[in-house]
Amino acid sequence: MKPDTGNNDSDAAGGNIHDLGMANELPGRSCACCMPRRRFLGGMAALGAGALMPWGRAEAQAQPYRIDVHHHFVSPGYSAALKARGQGHARWSVEKSLEDMDRSGIATAITSLIQPAVWFGDIELGRRLAREANDYAAQLAKDHPGRFGVFATIPYPDAEGSVREIEYALDTLKAEGFCLMTSYDDKYLGDPSFFPVLEELNRRKAVVYTHPLSPACCGSLVPGVPVGMIEYAVDTTRTMASLLFGGAAARYRDIRWIFSHSGGVTPFLLSRFTRQEATMKDRQQKLPKGVTYELQKFYYDTAQGNHPGALTALLKLAPVSQVLYGTDFPFRPGAEENEGLAQHGFGAAELRAIERDNALALMPQLKS
Repeated sequence: MKPDTGNNDSDAAGGNIHDLGMANELPGRSCACCMPRRRFLGGMAALGAGALMPWGRAEAQAQPYRIDVHHHFVSPGYSAALKARGQGHARWSVEKSLEDMDRSGIATAITSLIQPAVWFGDIELGRRLAREANDYAAQLAKDHPGRFGVFATIPYPDAEGSVREIEYALDTLKAEGFCLMTSYDDKYLGDPSFFPVLEELNRRKAVVYTHPLSPACCGSLVPGVPVGMIEYAVDTTRTMASLLFGGAAARYRDIRWIFSHSGGVTPFLLSRFTRQEATMKDRQQKLPKGVTYELQKFYYDTAQGNHPGALTALLKLAPVSQVLYGTDFPFRPGAEENEGLAQHGFGAAELRAIERDNALALMPQLKS
């Protein structure tokens, strides 16, 4: 994959966030959270008088309760590595994460490294950056008990280094799972060259959250249209196709996959997936239970997929039990996510499942 020179998901949620290393100023959005930080309980007390949150819903919760599975961070070592490569990144700080979480009723955010993550074709660098980022994320969780979980990063094309980091992240850091990019070295996650790493993730019954990148094939195809506006969603679908039609999804059935942005464009392409399945000569080997079965086993976060078109299509593909709350902070604020979900017409039990209970069922250690 072509390295990103920033993040194309969106502008940063706030324009005055203290950065780590060389962070590009991302224009076009006023600060959603630039007032001095207030503790969540104080804010909720003010709302008790009948005030409405900016997205139009009364929030009278005594405590924050949502669990955010799509919440980015930047470690100092990773920031420095990007700076050395001439790459910027979105501005982030733990204070701004906590501020937005408090304002949005988020109890816990499971952090994942901002793309393109730690693989730059250098084995030793990848191992060093992965360890630094994972230690930083684990310390963040330790410093703020109950507020943060960890999706650890691994240098995925480096099988030996990845297996070693999987062991460290789960056994020492007690990470909730792992974050993988949708591709590495122009290979998608289901490529057979990655099977040794998938074998270990499967043995561990790991939760694996995925995040898209800008594909090398498709930069600047449409003048005036940033590559992330279209290609991020498509890249998620490409890696899902890789896992499905290459046989990895069925072969490594104990990996619990989470796909970003309501599954990218997969819900809209379902008939093409099932048609491809029908033509496969090796279907019984690679998709013995069928493509729909595998798609309904996957989990999907709602970050940037919290609007009627995406949610309606996703829920035709997968049950509510497979849908998880995600914000995409710092690229989007939690208020935007809350507004979209509130307007969709979910019942109270369905909304509670998406915002909290499904994540607890998937990662019960978060209860403690």
